[in-house]
Amino acid sequence: MSDRTFGFTRREWHTLQALRTPQGIQRLIDSFAYHDADTAWSPQRVLRERRAHCCEGAIFAAAALRAIGKPPLIMDLEGERDYDHVIAVYREGGCWGAVAKSHFTGLRDRAPVYHTVRELALSYFEDYFNLLGTRTLRSYCRPVDLSRFDGKNWMTSKRPVWYIPGCLVDAVHIPLITRAQAKRLYPVDRLAIDAGLHGYAPYERNRKLRASKARARRRS
Repeated sequence: MSDRTFGFTRREWHTLQALRTPQGIQRLIDSFAYHDADTAWSPQRVLRERRAHCCEGAIFAAAALRAIGKPPLIMDLEGERDYDHVIAVYREGGCWGAVAKSHFTGLRDRAPVYHTVRELALSYFEDYFNLLGTRTLRSYCRPVDLSRFDGKNWMTSKRPVWYIPGCLVDAVHIPLITRAQAKRLYPVDRLAIDAGLHGYAPYERNRKLRASKARARRRS
C-alpha cells in the first residue's frame, strides 16, 4: 500500500486505512448526516464535517477505497424525472460491489457478487423510485477513475470539486432498459416507499403528519 497521504493529515489517512474493508467504509458513511445542500465538498472536508450527500459520499468512499488499496472508482446511475445517484465501486474476487450514501435504504451498498458493472447497476433498479412511486432508473456510465484528477488535489481540495460531477454528466451513459420496457413499468406501492425512506427524518415527519390527518378525517 502506498505511503502517500494525498494531502490528508497522517491522522486522517490512518483513519481511512483503519476502515480496512468496503463494509467498514459503508459503516462510516452511514454514520454521517445527510448533507441537503448544493455543494461539492472534497473527501477531506466530508471527513471533517461528517456530512455528505449522495455524490459527496461516493467521492469520499472512492478516497477511502484508495486508502485501503483499491482504485478510486465512481459510477453514475441516471434517473428519468429523478435525481442521478452516484456510487463508489470496487472489485473483489473478480466481481463488482459498491459503497454509497442515500436517503433510500435500498440505494446504499452492494456486496461484490456482480460479474459486470451492468449487473451492478441493474441491482439498483427495483429500489430506484421517486416519491410518486415511479421506477426511474434508466442508464449508467462506466466507472470513472478519480486518480485522473490527482493534479487538482481532489481528495483534499479546499475548493469545491464540481469538475467530478461535471465529468459524470458528460460521460456516455448506457441504457439499462428499452423504451418498450419503460412503458410497461408500474408504480411501487406506498409500503415500498415507506420502507425505502425508513429513518429519513423529513419523510418520517411527513408520513406521521399524513397518518395524523387520516385519523382526523376518520373521526370527523
